[in-house]
Amino acid sequence: MTPGRLKLTAILGAILGGGLAMLSWSQSWFELHLVAGAGGDGTAIAVSGQLASPALAALGLAALALSAALALAGPGLRIVLGVLEFLLGGCVVLAAALTLGDPVAAVAPAVTEATGVAGAEPTAALVASVDASLWPLAAFAGGALLVLSALLVFVTGAKWPASSSRYGSTKLRQDGAAAPVSSRDRAVEEWDELTRGDDPTGEGQEPAEAQADPDDHPDRPTARGDEPGAADR
Repeated sequence: MTPGRLKLTAILGAILGGGLAMLSWSQSWFELHLVAGAGGDGTAIAVSGQLASPALAALGLAALALSAALALAGPGLRIVLGVLEFLLGGCVVLAAALTLGDPVAAVAPAVTEATGVAGAEPTAALVASVDASLWPLAAFAGGALLVLSALLVFVTGAKWPASSSRYGSTKLRQDGAAAPVSSRDRAVEEWDELTRGDDPTGEGQEPAEAQADPDDHPDRPTARGDEPGAADR
């Protein structure tokens, strides 16, 4: 793969990983069933990722912001961003793994909302069963994708092409030629000329020949009536 495609692959990996973490966070992760007489109506209670793993929202947003920074960063900063992406991906993987490893603890906030009972052991005693969906696995996959993207940044980040400078505020000519004057700069110059009393348009000024003093051209022939002794002849 070319360096440009490697850069695009790493950035897309960060976007997909962060987006998958955000999407899974907003979905239903578990179906909670309470024991009889615990205060519920016997129906399953849907537990979203917002309750089961609330940290995923911040981690996903940080990964999306990091993907934008990767597109503009230089070679040295890419390595730093790669370290941050690796840490973000590891945190997403850890959050999803802890939730899947102990679903009863993950649904404890939902038990408290339904029954008013708080505490790890009291809420665990009210849980009859917990059915997990595929969304915790999706969050796990998003974190793994971030980790793989970070490894790609480590290996190939120094070879990526530089970001385009088409949107730079200043462009220098390599041949040393003067850059074309913009209309705004020309307007400022004309205003300065008006301030000094000059007319930048050239209107209202007499030709140079009309303003010249006849005495400055002694060799120019004079009119016949102006010759010396013309009145005596």
